[in-house]
Amino acid sequence: MECSITTTRSSRRKTPSPTKTSTPRKKPAAALSRSKKAALREKPVTRKAAAPPPKAAATERRREVIIGALDALKAEDITTLNVQDICSFADYMIVASGRGARHVTSLADTVVNALEQSGDGHVAAEGQETGEWVLIDAGNIVVHIFQPETRTHYNLEKMWSV
Repeated sequence: MECSITTTRSSRRKTPSPTKTSTPRKKPAAALSRSKKAALREKPVTRKAAAPPPKAAATERRREVIIGALDALKAEDITTLNVQDICSFADYMIVASGRGARHVTSLADTVVNALEQSGDGHVAAEGQETGEWVLIDAGNIVVHIFQPETRTHYNLEKMWSV
């Protein structure tokens, strides 16, 4: 009887060993150029900008500019509504009337120009083409300038009063 022994190689694959994560080596300080050494020693200079006025003071200043511009051109029945607790998009609503379409558009132009000259930047105004109702978005103050008939029709003071 013959006996044969056969050996077979294992078909198992070797699993790769986990790779070592190496941290990059830092160059010794002697290898750095002089300018890089100086840059590493210097600390960044921080300059303090002038602090902007508090929100409440800036809002009051803006409100005074708007009311002053409306008074200068003889706007009628200027009403200021404090809507801080009622809505999230404005702190104040200022409602005023002009005698006619030309007066309303002139009041709106004056308010926009006064705000831009006081440093409030670009102010958006809508409705100047018709002059019936002009809405001015002055940040946290919204200005409505109406002709008298339109103002009584919409009655914003009653709608926004608490």
